[in-house]
Amino acid sequence: MYQSIVVAVALFNKGATSRGMIEKANKLVDAGGSVTLVHVMDEIPAYLTAAVSKEQLLNHRKSIRAQLESLAARVKAKNVDIDLRGGRPSENILKCAKDCNADLIMIASHKPGMSDYFIGSTAARVVRHSPISVLIAR
Repeated sequence: MYQSIVVAVALFNKGATSRGMIEKANKLVDAGGSVTLVHVMDEIPAYLTAAVSKEQLLNHRKSIRAQLESLAARVKAKNVDIDLRGGRPSENILKCAKDCNADLIMIASHKPGMSDYFIGSTAARVVRHSPISVLIAR
């Protein structure tokens, strides 16, 4: 069992994969443990920021937070946190785990394709650089 679990949440498939990871986290977390749902938004390139209004960005962020809150309601741990970050996903997932003093990171991965062999997926980078256990869900 784990005292503190970080679940990296991607919202691509309407949260189906994340819901599955939350179910697993519910089985793995200690009775008094905590689960942190972290979602990392890639930074928007400078040439696009001029074309996107601040209101659109704010609405997008609110939408993501609402989806995370919906997922957080499924967590059965005593303490549930939502961490919404911006930047490089692998770096921020690892920083979140360090900030939370986590003893497990849960992250989804896809079947590797050719591009993953050259640049690597987020999950692969988290596994390579994590000092704690990482559970990969497919």
